[in-house]
Amino acid sequence: MNFLAHLYLSENNTEIMIGNFIADHIKGNKFSHFPEGIKKGIILHREIDTFTDAHPIVRKSKRRLHERYRHYDGVIIDIFFDHFLAKNWKEYSEIPLNVYANSVYKLLQENINILPEKTQELLPYMIKYNWLYNYQFAKGIQEVLNGMNRRTQGKSQMNLASEDLLIHYNLFEEDFSTFFQELRAFCASKTLYFNK
Repeated sequence: MNFLAHLYLSENNTEIMIGNFIADHIKGNKFSHFPEGIKKGIILHREIDTFTDAHPIVRKSKRRLHERYRHYDGVIIDIFFDHFLAKNWKEYSEIPLNVYANSVYKLLQENINILPEKTQELLPYMIKYNWLYNYQFAKGIQEVLNGMNRRTQGKSQMNLASEDLLIHYNLFEEDFSTFFQELRAFCASKTLYFNK
């Protein structure tokens, strides 16, 4: 799952949200200096990734993609699934997506000093282009895919993945809906433990 899903699955626990958001920029077990809640968020992020990567529905989604993406297929599906979460946000939250996105940006800015350097570098772009809100639009997804392709110096060809999204749109959305229900249940059991 990508940024929006990881944040959403943190159950509005601010420290867990921060940990879940920064986890990709934390190497190995180098997070003992963080507050307990942030450490729990990092662990939750990794458990979400493990659950997602091993799930048969996610594997089925990856097989729908053109073979040109090779090992980038998981990143593409993460982005597609964030699109469907944003597009169907009203089914999952009573807080409007623009309000939720702005509250996340505010939280991260207020805690900028504890974020890893790579996260600090990424955050201004995320806010400027309002990624969390714009995931719901085809143009927003295309911009994210273009950016990911630039980061891989064109090797991933991820900028072409919007074609795959359009071809299999309904099937990807069905995959997301079924999978996300299971992922939410998985995370609910984890956050109950983490919130003790």
